Amino acid sequence: MDFRVIFFVLSFLSLCLAGTLLVPMGISFAYGEGEATAFLFSALICAGIGLGGWFLFRPERREFGHREGFAIVGLGWLLACFLGALPYLFAGTFTSVVNACFESTSGFTTTGATVVENIEILPKGILFWRSLTHWLGGMGIILLSMAILPMLGVGGMELYRAEVPGPVPDRLKPRIRETAKTLWMVYVLISLLEVFFLMLGHMNWFDAVCHTFGTMATGGFSTRNASIGHYGSPYIDGVITVFMIAAGANFALHYQLLLGRPRRYLEDPEFRFYFAVIAVLTVCLAVLLRGGVYERFTASFRYAVFQVTSILTTTGYVTCDYEQWPLAAQYILFALMFFGGCAGSTGGSVKCIRILLLLKQARKEISSLIHPHAVFTIKVGKKSVPPAVMEGVLGFSLVYMCIFVVASLLMSWLGLDFKSALASVAACIGNVGPGLGIVGPVKTYFPIVSAGKWILMLCMILGRLEIFTLLILFVPQFWKK
Repeated sequence: MDFRVIFFVLSFLSLCLAGTLLVPMGISFAYGEGEATAFLFSALICAGIGLGGWFLFRPERREFGHREGFAIVGLGWLLACFLGALPYLFAGTFTSVVNACFESTSGFTTTGATVVENIEILPKGILFWRSLTHWLGGMGIILLSMAILPMLGVGGMELYRAEVPGPVPDRLKPRIRETAKTLWMVYVLISLLEVFFLMLGHMNWFDAVCHTFGTMATGGFSTRNASIGHYGSPYIDGVITVFMIAAGANFALHYQLLLGRPRRYLEDPEFRFYFAVIAVLTVCLAVLLRGGVYERFTASFRYAVFQVTSILTTTGYVTCDYEQWPLAAQYILFALMFFGGCAGSTGGSVKCIRILLLLKQARKEISSLIHPHAVFTIKVGKKSVPPAVMEGVLGFSLVYMCIFVVASLLMSWLGLDFKSALASVAACIGNVGPGLGIVGPVKTYFPIVSAGKWILMLCMILGRLEIFTLLILFVPQFWKK
């Protein structure tokens, strides 16, 4: 384990974070807010840490192995979450470290769970910083820096393997730096399109940018207490729904669209499954809501498709208080917290490709019972799935559920009721945000005790880094030579 290269890259990430803090500082300055100094102090601290590590830990060798890659990703996210809490503390948004860290962690992990009870009284600079942490965390601070790391003489492929969500990350370009640039190009382009369409719906530029950050990162931080429901606009609901679907899809498919290959969406088995789940459950939810909650089917469909897409993609925006819906509708939304978007998307949770593979594995087991001497293979599209990939999917799913059960038990022990304990953990480990019970769509995580917030923060980071990237740091053998 080369600790010099680990601390060197972490120092560079701290410098990057210092640079990003200048953006909300400019927003605060433009609006004449005193919080500009909070961002300046935070940027100076990050820059000091970065420059200190830059000179102290300059590595001798130019490449590093997979262990250093995992360490940099895991420790990099922890560092970003703690440093990202500084503006909240300096600005006086929170007086407690745990609340500031919770908001920062929720932002960078694109969870969208908040401890702010009245969002609309926050200064513009703080609101922008909340949303910017989403946008940066969506594609990954690590992935952003990979486009620059080769210039520093530090390779990035190991970071890519550890950072990119999903069981099988694929390069889009021969060189890792070009892959990172391509992903960010697609990310920025789609973000600009959403800002444009939201402003066409008479949303002001500030809200349009902040909600775009939350949409494309599948984060969910809003500038309004009522989230998207504040606007009461079918047009805005529709625009955000479309872009949430785009954010939950594999960004490699969007790149293929830019190359003039739109058929890749239909050819991709995971995207077909992802879209089918949205379509089928939207219809089911709309039928449940018709008559009992909304008089017209058009209204039922509007709220159903938005909420299904929001929870499935782990965005977490809301247009209504879905806890007022029938229990069956709430159960559907709770189950969706364990789906997530496609591999290679900014979404969290288990991911559709894993759900699809688990269903195929279940069908294989049933077929084996019926035909015990037959040999069955699991295929996704026309490709056979290697046993190693299936083992990884099964292992991930088992560990994911074990963490969910243990964390839920701990939250119950800390005083949460059964419904709230399950929903809070499912929403945090899946990076969804709003849950049910005391953490429902019109409530916040503020009432949860400090110990519970630290547990949920750990769940957020575990979910964002797909469990093993962080868990491996706690294995003693990992740190041995």
